[in-house]
Amino acid sequence: MAVRAGAAVAGAAVLAVLSAALALYGPPLDAVLKRAFSHHKAHSVKDMENPLQLVRSVVPPLSTKKHKGQDGRIGVVGGCQEYTGAPYFAAISALKVGADLSHVFCTREAAPVIKSYSPELIVHPVLDSPEAVRDVEQWLPRLHALVVGPGLGRNDALLENVKGILEASKARGIPVVIDADGLWLIAQQPALIQGYRKVVLTPNHVEFGRLSEAVLGAPPDGGDHHGAVLRLSQALGNVTVVRKGEQDVISDGEQVLVCSQEGSGRRCGGQGDLLSGSLGVLAHWALRAGPQKTGGPSPLLVAAFGACALTRQCSQQAFQKHGRATTTSDMVAEVGPAFHRLFEA
Repeated sequence: MAVRAGAAVAGAAVLAVLSAALALYGPPLDAVLKRAFSHHKAHSVKDMENPLQLVRSVVPPLSTKKHKGQDGRIGVVGGCQEYTGAPYFAAISALKVGADLSHVFCTREAAPVIKSYSPELIVHPVLDSPEAVRDVEQWLPRLHALVVGPGLGRNDALLENVKGILEASKARGIPVVIDADGLWLIAQQPALIQGYRKVVLTPNHVEFGRLSEAVLGAPPDGGDHHGAVLRLSQALGNVTVVRKGEQDVISDGEQVLVCSQEGSGRRCGGQGDLLSGSLGVLAHWALRAGPQKTGGPSPLLVAAFGACALTRQCSQQAFQKHGRATTTSDMVAEVGPAFHRLFEA
């Protein structure tokens, strides 16, 4: 344990020096950030390229020849009377990453509030309707990915509707990112996503522990984050799992990626919503590009890595401007510059 702690401190010190060197001398960003990312061999797998480059390979180029909707139509399922910010952050982040259209499927009471946050979002006040599953299902043919959970809450009737929406999404083969109280539902009924390889779970520390106990019957090994994420993914049928934390650990049950890029010490609510919204877009792009563009690794593994890197970069840039006062709104404002810096510069 002391060895691991020492290694973590040493790694942080190296990253700080590299960041300072970047600011002073301006070497190519890849030369610095490549050292901040690593991959862990779950089994005997071929060494991967720089993960940042893999993410770049799935980002579609901007073009005047494209039509509206071609680069992503994303749906966010969540939002209730108590929680209106979370679905907004997820949906607006999807737009700022590059989706063309962003839908929010929320309760009737939440809809006017979410609409007031931004005219950019298409808001459907249907989630608490007796016909919620049917109402959302009719939109599924028009959507490329779903983000389920931001601002959902734990109302039994809402969770039952979301269960039906998940079943309908699986039947159509739609990629699904599950976060927040969507993970509460999965912890109660893991069979909902068992073996569905187009799902990505994004638990934080507490949510990961709850999932581990529900699926594996025991709390995760606190000293082996890589192995814990790998085992949970495998137990769920090799779905992609992103364990958020000091380092983001990502596994599809075959490989493990670690994103340890510098973020910030600020942990305001909403950052996970930014991650899940951006991941919805990147998941669509990565699956459309396919393994031939990602060099063999699972497209969703690459997409998850990209969303983690982007969220951390947004946090870092916002913190440099606002310090302790940083909020997720400040981070959302950094999505464009952070995306360009990581994936386009």
